[in-house]
Amino acid sequence: MLVLGLTGSIGMGKSTTATLFEEAGVPVYDADASVHRLYEGEAVPFIEAAFPGTTAGGKVDRAKLSERVVHDPEAMKQLEQIVHPMLSAGRKKFFDDAEQSGIPVVVVDVPLLFETGGEKRVDAVVVVTTSPELQRERVLARGTMDAAKLDSIIARQMPDAEKRKRANFVVDTSHGLDPVRAQIKDILAAVVKMPQRRV
Repeated sequence: MLVLGLTGSIGMGKSTTATLFEEAGVPVYDADASVHRLYEGEAVPFIEAAFPGTTAGGKVDRAKLSERVVHDPEAMKQLEQIVHPMLSAGRKKFFDDAEQSGIPVVVVDVPLLFETGGEKRVDAVVVVTTSPELQRERVLARGTMDAAKLDSIIARQMPDAEKRKRANFVVDTSHGLDPVRAQIKDILAAVVKMPQRRV
């Protein structure tokens, strides 16, 4: 079974691309969605014990938790020690289930794949890209953040050009869904011929 790592900076169209991989019959493991589930389930009592007052109604209050850990590397490390083993267990189950079903290719959707060294744990990397103008337009149209916050997020992420340089495949989402579907088809045809390289 080959594992494709799917990544891309904010506003590039990664979530849409992940959905189109699923549409093509490829199981997708979504790292962000897995964290959301943990924050509404099994991680809640452990996070509350480590950071009292950061949960309410059986869920993690992400804003409060963020305030507590974002500027405190030690606290961030403590949070990762709680969440990462749970995420690893969930990811392993996803891989095991796919392997047992005889599925040839799976996708792991990880926003900070390169930033966290995740490219070593996949067989090939797909980077989703678009123009900087379209990226800004998409993110600001969501109405959930202003230009200053977007700039600070982009500054923390590896530059798009660097991601594209390191990718095995690049998907450009600038021209609508059908070209992306065609690119996915080409990628799936190519990856089945590739050797596994995961460590």
